Amino acid sequence: MEDTIDYTLDLFSGPDLWGNESFSFNMSAANASFVPLMPPVINKSINLILVIVITITMISMGCTMEVTKIKDHILKPKGVAIAVIAQYGVMPLTAFGLAKAFQLTEIPAVVVLICGCCPGGTLSNILALALKGDMNLSIVMTSCSTLLALGMMPLLLYLYCQGFANLQDFVPYTDIMKSLAMILVPCGIGILVNYYRPQYSKIVTRAGIILLLLAVVVVCTLVTVGVGGSILNVLAPRLMAVGSLMPFIGYSFGYIISSLFRLTHKERRTVAMETGCQNVQLCTTILKLAFPQELMGPLFLFPFVFGVLQIVEAVVLIVLFRSYQYFTRNKKETYKPTETEEKPEKSSDVAV
Repeated sequence: MEDTIDYTLDLFSGPDLWGNESFSFNMSAANASFVPLMPPVINKSINLILVIVITITMISMGCTMEVTKIKDHILKPKGVAIAVIAQYGVMPLTAFGLAKAFQLTEIPAVVVLICGCCPGGTLSNILALALKGDMNLSIVMTSCSTLLALGMMPLLLYLYCQGFANLQDFVPYTDIMKSLAMILVPCGIGILVNYYRPQYSKIVTRAGIILLLLAVVVVCTLVTVGVGGSILNVLAPRLMAVGSLMPFIGYSFGYIISSLFRLTHKERRTVAMETGCQNVQLCTTILKLAFPQELMGPLFLFPFVFGVLQIVEAVVLIVLFRSYQYFTRNKKETYKPTETEEKPEKSSDVAV
């Protein structure tokens, strides 16, 4: 951890970087808004909690992955290919466009970009189930996006950071790749548990979800105690606007893209959820561990806010979909009696 912080701080010690007046101004303004810093005990406690939570969460995610289903979709990769293109095409571009449109400074822009470049998480599987989507495709999409994140996430961050002045050397790509490589290990453990001891998979998955919810409460409480009122920086109007628009755009374009490729309606709903939902716990862990708190401050909590907005917008879509199904089914049922009444008349005509 100390090596990571030292490495990242070294990026800001170069004379060429600090010679840029606009960058220095933005960084000074950012640092001014991110004081006071959290006490070392609270900071280390949060780091430890996040490491434990991401480990258990990734094990629980691995428990939802089945080798046979992954193999079947790899042999028929149309749905997965379209989904991966939507995941790593729509969301990073959306994050970049919104960061530019709302004129975010360097640190908030990096936070938004990392959120946009993250793979899908277990939340998308739950939402796809609520929308009566293709669960096999949902699980395989989550699996593939997680595995591809090791290469795609640093690559996309590098490409989109070129669009911001002085941001190319800001992101610690090596540390992000290390973090991503570390999460693949517990994910692999989860796959093995599901393969050799499938009876324990549901228990581990439920435990992971419960632990995640508890961790969110504990971490937010610790940060509030550590930094006080400066936690409200996470709720800045521009960030809230970006956090609200990102999942909406992801859901919309995920459905549109899958419709253009003529996937089934179940697959379209699945791709929409997988595109708009990001792995917020992974994003939070990367922001907290790969960046020093002197620069990041409480902004590492933005993925939690983003996650809540993802859920709220998804619930609205689920309610609309379920309502549509309910009224459509009732409409069909009202026509059934007339059909049954016609049948005896036809049979009587034949008898005559």
